Amino acid sequence: MLSVMRRTPIALACAAALVAACSKADKSADSARGADSANAAASAAPATTTTPAAPAMTDANIVAYLDAANAADSAAGSIAAAKGTSAEVKSFGRDMMRDHHALRVAGQDFAKKANITPQPASNDTTQAHGSKMADSLNALARGAGWDKAYIAGEVATHESVLNTAQTAMGATQNAELKALIQKAAPNIQAHLEHAKQIQSKLK
Repeated sequence: MLSVMRRTPIALACAAALVAACSKADKSADSARGADSANAAASAAPATTTTPAAPAMTDANIVAYLDAANAADSAAGSIAAAKGTSAEVKSFGRDMMRDHHALRVAGQDFAKKANITPQPASNDTTQAHGSKMADSLNALARGAGWDKAYIAGEVATHESVLNTAQTAMGATQNAELKALIQKAAPNIQAHLEHAKQIQSKLK
């Protein structure tokens, strides 16, 4: 049940600078004032520059994302199995339809068992992207160009899913959900490598 939501943290850097000007006559007094200022700045400024973490994904968010991603890839695979021109593309489409359907069922079974109601995160556009992808594949004329477009989409999708799976692994504290993602990850990686192999031949 993987298919990987994207989020990018924004780093803010803070710096403090101290300049002490002193004359020979007031050198010791100015030095003392400079030391006091430096201590005040050190206590006010953070010890290290840190990058704020992205908002954590909840288990409900993760389950919703994986379900939508698997549904989208299974649907696209079904279209490829019927509309693909290359025998290898058609076969790959059948694999995606079968494998992602199985991953989706596993995810749904987990959610039911864990009593988790899927809830997409506010920035999760996976379902909308899946619908748009299916519409594009259906509208595009059949032929070599169609095969290239489908496989290019599969490469991008599986790369994205692997990245999101990594984020999900760090976000959840649910051991069973972690195990589900870990079990699915090698399949997604294999899909990606296969898609890249086909892509190299189509070029």
